[in-house]
Amino acid sequence: MLELAEDTRDDWADEALAHLDEILLDHAHCEKKAAGAALKLLFSYPDTLCLQEPLSRLAREELGHFEQILKVLRARGVAFKRQRPSPYGGRLHAHVRRDEPERLMDLLLVGALIEARSCERFRLLAAVLPDPALAQLYRGLLACEERHGDIYVDLCEGVAGEERARERLRELADAEAAILRERAPVVRLHT
Repeated sequence: MLELAEDTRDDWADEALAHLDEILLDHAHCEKKAAGAALKLLFSYPDTLCLQEPLSRLAREELGHFEQILKVLRARGVAFKRQRPSPYGGRLHAHVRRDEPERLMDLLLVGALIEARSCERFRLLAAVLPDPALAQLYRGLLACEERHGDIYVDLCEGVAGEERARERLRELADAEAAILRERAPVVRLHT
């Protein structure tokens, strides 16, 4: 798994469990956003052929996860609706540089960090969920999130070189950790 600069705070899983329906709703939104982010990269960089197939597959898989979480919400009687998002994604994307090829590097690495944090959070949730089927679902999603993070890093290394990609990844990981240290006003998957 991609190394994060800091682990999630100790009380996050208990807080998430106390607001599980909100976390599940947020998770559905996150899967939809992840699919959209992969597709946006496909459309923004059509001439970067090494992105096309991996991101196409990733987007389809993210949409499959979105559908899985929608089923969980329906089974729990929770309506899928708009939700006030966590500031996490916007604050992390604020670190994306504007000029190319650095912009593409940063977009890929931000995607990697979001996937890595999701993987860590899914592991924490699976450990505390009282519903065995839901815990199993989250354990099953772990490998996908880890693989998605690796795909983004591999793609970045392919377009920028391993040394440049790893150096920038460390910088962005530090920024991501700082964002999480500032507690958000809402309980979400990435707070």
